[in-house]
Amino acid sequence: MPTNWTLDPDRCFDPDVTQRFLARELYQTVKDLPIVSPHGHVDPALLADPEARFGSPVDLLITPDHYIFRMLYSQGIKLEELGIPPQDGAPVETDHRRIWQRFADYFYLFRGTPSGLWLADELVNVFGVEEKLTSTSAQRVYEHLEARLKQPDFSPRELFARFNIEVLCTTDPATSRLETHRALRKQGWEGKVRPTFRPDAVTDLSAPGWQENIRLLGEVGGEEIGSYKKFVRTLEERRAFFNLMGATATDQAVLVPYTDTLEPNEVEAVFQRALRGGATQEDTHRFNAHMLMEMARMSLDDRLVMQIHAGAFRNHNEPFYRRFGRDMGADIPIVTDFTRNLLPLLNKYGNDPRLTLILFTLDESTYARELAPLAGHYPALKLGPPWWFHDSVNGMIRYLDQVSETAGLYNLAGFNDDTRAFCSIPARHDVWRRVTCNWLAGRLARGLIDEEGAHEMALDCAVRLAKHAYRLP
Repeated sequence: MPTNWTLDPDRCFDPDVTQRFLARELYQTVKDLPIVSPHGHVDPALLADPEARFGSPVDLLITPDHYIFRMLYSQGIKLEELGIPPQDGAPVETDHRRIWQRFADYFYLFRGTPSGLWLADELVNVFGVEEKLTSTSAQRVYEHLEARLKQPDFSPRELFARFNIEVLCTTDPATSRLETHRALRKQGWEGKVRPTFRPDAVTDLSAPGWQENIRLLGEVGGEEIGSYKKFVRTLEERRAFFNLMGATATDQAVLVPYTDTLEPNEVEAVFQRALRGGATQEDTHRFNAHMLMEMARMSLDDRLVMQIHAGAFRNHNEPFYRRFGRDMGADIPIVTDFTRNLLPLLNKYGNDPRLTLILFTLDESTYARELAPLAGHYPALKLGPPWWFHDSVNGMIRYLDQVSETAGLYNLAGFNDDTRAFCSIPARHDVWRRVTCNWLAGRLARGLIDEEGAHEMALDCAVRLAKHAYRLP
């Protein structure tokens, strides 16, 4: 017999009766607020084409999501069996029903994980699945999803409206001409989709294909880039274009948030070595540090909010990386030093109110020791929400407990979903709203805040902090 699938209405709330009651009350005031998504990785082409569809259930939920297949891979399931092609051209499974069956056979692996929570929410609340996903129900659930995905009401644009998304920010390389964003504007579609300037492919000398990326940057900038001076001028012009197209933020991913300023002759020499393919590891380390300083300087002029995501050791599994490429679930957190590494940048720009710098970390040990004290002092600093491995119920609680007493709530940047999985957006925001309401309810029950303050803080956590931090109208 099919097992009825319902979600606990009190999920994420404390078992204590008083706290749970208060959490319910707070949650009711924010659960239906519009979604503000100031940072994420949804492909804007999904929304630029009015006829776009998600494809099959496998295309939607499995093959694009490294959260899903990294867990399956950890249990010995080959990526080829999930329809993910290796770079050597080896054969892969192409029957999506068989891939879905394999996923359902191992769906129990996601019990108690953030992915499991999001997936359950998506399947039940977005697609109306009524029986638990198991080996037995797999094909019935597949057919249900397949039928829904063909319906007009389940197109990306229709779901955008149904999800009540007020604004969605994408992440776009510095070399992008933002053609999909232009198309959205030309069509006059009511949904608000904004680009975000991502310069990593040209500012990080270790980026794959860096020289080709510089050539492309020159192409879109209308001038061949043969010097560092031209490189910087082109970046400034590209940022201005992104700003004109509605961008309010930039984003950079770094292994360590080291910052430093090179003398003009030094940086030119490093840039020339890189153009010739002769940059050393030390060159890369120092140039990347210099470019973080340059991005902060540019933000003073164009007021684009600067984001730094630090501490991900990318592509840790080298044989796996050689076979499947980058960003395939083999990224691992490292210990990160913010206090010393950011000192040059903060000494130069951290007291300037024109700069907003939002920091993200995978090193939770820095929350109370470094990040909260830094954000609790420097006017330019805000703390991004729990990121990636810590975007979870327990991760959010640890974050709020460790940063709020020193940084306060209003030095935080609210929540962003940081996702490529479009249909998980409402689930991710719902978890944040539930956890923050429950956390505030605990403070209210202990008499640490009053009822009026709790309700205001719930609204701030849900929407207002993010809008303020990212300068979204």
